[in-house]
This record gives sequence, structure tokens and C-alpha cells, in this order.
Amino acid sequence: MQTNILEYLEATAPRLPQKIAYSDGSYDMTFSELLRASRTIGSTLLRDGFRGEAIAILMAKHPRQIATFYGAVYAGCYYVSIDPDMPVHRMESILATVHARVLIVDEKSEKTLKNLNFCGKVLRYNEISVGQEDQRALDSVRAEQIDTDPIYIVFTSGSTGVPKGVVACHRSVIDYVETLCAALGFSEDTVFANQTPLFFDAPLKELMPVIKFGATAYLVPKQLFMFPMKLCDFLNEHRVNTVCWVVSALTMISSLGVLEKNPPRYLRTVAFGSEVFPIRQYELWRAALPDATFFNLYGPTEATGMSCYWKADRALADGEAIPIGRPFRNTDLMLIGEDGKRVSDGQIGEIYLRGTCVTLGYYANPEKTAEAFVQNPLQSFYPETVYRTGDLAYRNPHGELVFVSRRDAQIKHMGHRIELGEIEAAAADCADILRSCAVYDGVKKRIVLYYTGNVAAEDLIGFLRGYLPRYMLPAICERLDRMPLTPNGKLDRKYLTEKAVDA
Repeated sequence: MQTNILEYLEATAPRLPQKIAYSDGSYDMTFSELLRASRTIGSTLLRDGFRGEAIAILMAKHPRQIATFYGAVYAGCYYVSIDPDMPVHRMESILATVHARVLIVDEKSEKTLKNLNFCGKVLRYNEISVGQEDQRALDSVRAEQIDTDPIYIVFTSGSTGVPKGVVACHRSVIDYVETLCAALGFSEDTVFANQTPLFFDAPLKELMPVIKFGATAYLVPKQLFMFPMKLCDFLNEHRVNTVCWVVSALTMISSLGVLEKNPPRYLRTVAFGSEVFPIRQYELWRAALPDATFFNLYGPTEATGMSCYWKADRALADGEAIPIGRPFRNTDLMLIGEDGKRVSDGQIGEIYLRGTCVTLGYYANPEKTAEAFVQNPLQSFYPETVYRTGDLAYRNPHGELVFVSRRDAQIKHMGHRIELGEIEAAAADCADILRSCAVYDGVKKRIVLYYTGNVAAEDLIGFLRGYLPRYMLPAICERLDRMPLTPNGKLDRKYLTEKAVDA
């Protein structure tokens, strides 16, 4: 039985030593180089007295950063990735939360380091990734490691903006990797293009299958997502056949007509998630890549990434939302009503997740952990922790799960309970709308709809009158040149809500 993620790498590197594991398009790291650098970093950390604790990593997105992740795990530690572009206050908050005694940096983050109030030890990648492995020390760590030991802490802001560190362990990550790979059909021939920053959990979809199968992942330079033609050139140059991207990254390509001019010719698997895919943009991708297989993925960081998937193996009816499908193997998804019981098919309930996927909780935050990681409401005979997502969904006639909205996106307005997602879905039916985001201004008690596209605000309101009852109509429709996005590429709803209140 596998109990450690590093067993993937240790089985693959001797089999495919010279194959590229990770690359940013200009710097390639082979499996043998990855294994050697990871083990050397782990040995250095152990020699310096770091074991069983948080290893803070302040590095630019690069294959070397991934080797440092694995190096921390080799030392029996758990990594905390910090983006050099984060606000200094957030970096310092994370470092204080995890009580970091050490910070690993690269050349590009040296300037950022000078602005940080960090009193611990600073290690530089170029110095700790060379030298001798300490086989005895590494063996000693492995002998004591178990599958519930943590691997990483990923910080999410949540609705309050206060960073919460989600702690995941070997067991949950291995279970996730095995079920994800089986569902999506990854193999040694898979060539990924990674879109998300490495300080989130989302890159697990690419990082772990690479070392499991001996696949290859290209880390797409961030600036290419501003130039969709060049982005598709990158995908074609490296013969990328698989992407697991947030919806915003895909719609940027399809909404600007790039799929007709310069389609990603080698793509065979397109997985998307984290947001609702506008049907019109989804159909553009399906038409441009008729031989590709599409998957909709759903899942929170607190459940080790994605927990559900829907394989697009049937046509959607007019007005039908793209389902999130069914849970992965060994994951139970419960739809719970306000009475604490399962809802019937077709009824909306809150998603609770049960199984190995559930992470260990929030680091050094027992109050927030107790709010979200709760006793299974359907049984009270023994302790069983499940994760309460705050997401609402229902089962359609096909038995598939359909995401509705966040629980906190359900508002009470003019005496009616309203799902803001319904307003966005209606706007998506307007041919000239590319993206939309409905928010609620709780101060002025009004709905505000932000959108991108070639339609005047008054014309959009007129269109919506044909789809929505009066109480659901936005008080204001405001056109934006570009939708604001969070660092991982999602719509920045918090920013837009604040913008509506300040308007």
C-alpha cells in the first residue's frame, strides 16, 4: 500500500531518467534531475535541523520551485508556498501563522525578501540543491512517516479576506491523484499545460500525475494569458494535449476568436472548473475541438482539490447548466437541507463532502476548523468529520449533480429569495455578452450586474426583462473592459461587491 507521494517519483525517475518532468518552455527539468534536487534539498533541511515543520518557500513559478516542494516532504516537513507578487502584509501574516523558522528563496525573490520582516533562517535554492544526499537521514525520516502526515498548507482567503491555511496529508493527496487519473485517463503520454499559480492546490492536477506516470507538464508563463494567440502558439509548440484550467482562462481564448484562427491542435483532454462555464463559450470549444474529451470538475481546497467530475458524453438541452456530475470514487457527496437531512432529487441542498478527500482542517485555527469541518449530520454514533462546503446544488433527472451557487450568494431582496447565479445565467443567453457577474449591494439594497461584451447597459436590461421577474432585475448594469480576476484566475466577486457598495 502506498503511503507517501514521493513513492511516485522514486518509481518513475529510474524508469525515465532523461525525460522532461517539468518545464517552463525555456528551462527543462528531467526526472533524474528532479529526484536528485529534491533529495538534496531534503538532506540539507535535515542537516540544518528542520524536520516535521512548515517550510516556507518564496520562489517564482519554475520547475525548481516544484523540486523544493518535494524536498520539504523528503525532510518530513510540509511546504507553504508564498507568491513573490503577494502583498507584503499577506506574506508576513502567512509566515507568522505557520511559525516559519526557515524561508527558501530563489534569485528572483531576493528583492521581495528585503521587504519582509522575517527573522528566521534564509536558504537559497542554488546553494541547497547541490551537494551530497544524506541517505541515512532520509531513510530515518521515511521510516517514521505515515500517510496522515501533512504535505502542504495552502492559504485561501475565503469570504472574510483573512488567510486560512488548509492542511492536506499524503493519504488525501494519493487518493485524489488515483481517482482523478482514473477518471480523466492520464498516462505517460499526457502533456499538461499548467495555468494556475503553484501556491494553490489546483496544480496538483498536473504535478502529481507527472510523477505518477512519467508525464510532462509545461508551466505556462503568466504573461501569455494576456496574449491568447501567443498562448495557443505555446500550446502547439509543446504539443500540449491536456489542460485543466479555470473557466476564465478558456473563455479568454474563445471570446476573442482565437479558436478559429489558431486553435490548440493537439488538445485531446480539456478539464475546467472553479467557475460556471458560460454555455456559449463552452460550445465554441466543443465545436473547435470535436475530437477532444471535456470534463467539468468541482471541488474545494478543503477536500484536497476536485471532488466531482462530469464527462461531456451527452448533448445539453437548451437552457441546461453544465453538471458537475458525480463524486470521484471513495468520495461521498451529501446534499443536506436546512433541517439537517438529505434533500430529495431535484431539491437544492448544501454540499457536504465525506471521505479520505477531507483535509486535516485549518492550520492553527480551531475556531474556523470547527465551523466548516463538522460531525456528519446524518449519523451520531461515532466521530466522523465531514466538510461543509457552503455550496448549493441539486440532482437532475440524469442523476447528475448541478451546482447552483454559493450559500452566501443567495440573497433576500424585495421579500424574495434570489440566486445571483440565475441572473448571470440569464445574461449569458444574450448573444453579445461574454462574461457577467451579479453582486448584491447590501447597503443600498440593490442588485448590480457587471459584464463584458458589446451591448449597451439599457439594452441588456431590456433583454433581461424577458427572462427575469421584476424583483430579480439588476438596478444597475455596468460594462467593464475586463473582468477582475483573483490570482488563480477566478472572477473576483469580492472586489466587484465592494465596487458596487462604493459606487
